[in-house]
Amino acid sequence: MALTQKPMTAEELSRLPGDGQRHELVAGELRTMPPSGEEHGTIAARFTVGLGHYVETHGLGRVVAAETGFRLTSSPDTVRAADVAFISRERAARAAPVPGYRPGAPDLAVEVISPGDLYTEVDEKVATWLEHGTRMVIVVNPRRRTVAVHRSPTQVRHLTEADTLDGEDVVPGWAIPVRDLFATNE
Repeated sequence: MALTQKPMTAEELSRLPGDGQRHELVAGELRTMPPSGEEHGTIAARFTVGLGHYVETHGLGRVVAAETGFRLTSSPDTVRAADVAFISRERAARAAPVPGYRPGAPDLAVEVISPGDLYTEVDEKVATWLEHGTRMVIVVNPRRRTVAVHRSPTQVRHLTEADTLDGEDVVPGWAIPVRDLFATNE
C-alpha cells in the first residue's frame, strides 16, 4: 500500500521547532536550507541597512530582513522568505503587519546566492516571486560578483562591479554601486 504524505500547511510550518535551519514551504512541501555563511550575511546586511535607511528616510514603505515569510498561496500553502524584501507604502497599507506570515508578495525581493545554492533553485524562487506579484527580484551572485535584476521572466538586466544598481520605479532614487556589495573591510 502506497502512503501519500499530506501537504504541510503554513500553520504547521510556523510551529516547527527551532533547529538552526531555514525553512520554506512550496506547494505544501517543506524545503530546508542550511544557515547562510558570513559572505552571504554581509551582503544581505548591506542591503538591509542601506535600503532600509533610504526607504524609511523617504517614507516609501518597509524593508524586512531575512526569514520574514510571505504567504504566496494557500491550499497547498507556499511560504517563501527573501534575504531582504521591500514592501511599498501602498502595498503595506492593504495589510497591516501581522504576527505570522505576510499575505502576498513584496514589491522587491533580494536573493543572495549561497555557496550551496543550486542555480535551478534560485531560478525557481525568482519565478515564484514574479508569478505572485513581486515587481523586481534582485539576485546577487558573490561567486561571479554580479547582480541580475529580474522584472519579468524574460526581462533581466545583468550588472557587473562597474555598474550601479538602482531601484528603478520600485524604489525610486535608491542606488548602490555593485562593487560596494562585494567590498571587504580588511
